[in-house]
Amino acid sequence: MKLLQNYEKEGRPLDDLAEEDRFMMRFGKIPRLAQRISTLTFMGNFPETLKRLQPQLNSIITASMSIKSSAKLKKMLEIILAFGNYMNSSKRGAAYGFRLQSLDLLLDTKSTDRSQTLLHFISSIVQEKYPELNNFHTELHFVDKAGLVSLDSILQDIRSLERGMEVTKKEFLVQEDNTVLKDFVKTNSELLDSLLKDSKTAQEAYGSVVEYFGENPKTTQPSMFFPLFVRFMKAYKQAEKDNEQRKRLEAQSSENQAESPSPRKKESPMMPKMDLIAELKKRQVKPQVKDGALEDIITDLRNSPFRATDGRRPAQRQDP
Repeated sequence: MKLLQNYEKEGRPLDDLAEEDRFMMRFGKIPRLAQRISTLTFMGNFPETLKRLQPQLNSIITASMSIKSSAKLKKMLEIILAFGNYMNSSKRGAAYGFRLQSLDLLLDTKSTDRSQTLLHFISSIVQEKYPELNNFHTELHFVDKAGLVSLDSILQDIRSLERGMEVTKKEFLVQEDNTVLKDFVKTNSELLDSLLKDSKTAQEAYGSVVEYFGENPKTTQPSMFFPLFVRFMKAYKQAEKDNEQRKRLEAQSSENQAESPSPRKKESPMMPKMDLIAELKKRQVKPQVKDGALEDIITDLRNSPFRATDGRRPAQRQDP
């Protein structure tokens, strides 16, 4: 544009310019060109930006609310805490709770022969004693999608939309007879207001669920928080499959042994009975759970001792 303006100031013939340059010469004389181009760019990108941001906000809201309101997930975490307290009570005493990052460690705690993890054992207990919790993951919605969202980036994009809308409104005040600007501002201002409300809801819902689990929402991003639950659900489902396969193999092995009698196998030593209540009360005056749900779980485990017939898995329930 500067080159063309200098060309014209020098009085050089415009007919000598190429057609594209003559077009740019006329185009550059449009009043308030930069503001108009900026407005047109914003108007052209607005629908696509809105279409991209709205589902991300919805996933944050839905995932946050479903995690916090899931009674089955809460019960699962109480069971995990009960096992953790029982296993560690001789060293540290019973704990109020555990960090969510500890869910990843359930796969690192393995049996002596390394064939099973603590999650396998918890899954078998849930399958037998709390079967209503097996589908706890069905109460958690859009958690995987929420883990891919950057809430900070969304909020930054929304602030850009606000600034763009303000520029567009100012442009409309200059061109009040422009029906395109009029229709755009009227229609999309309401959509932007709705997006702003959803962004506030997403921030509140996410902050609430993160604080609920004892984390800091300022330092814990959705890309860190939600994948913890995604990995836990995936690992739990795999543990269920592994347990089912193990049962099938054991059943098949029992059938083969019944058909071909073999010398009696020496039984493995009995595991200590899980008198969890006595163990916890010996090291702590009272379990630190306000609603008593944790103590109820431990009581159930106490009333159903288990023994490992192969040194790895829990046996069937025994009568007193």
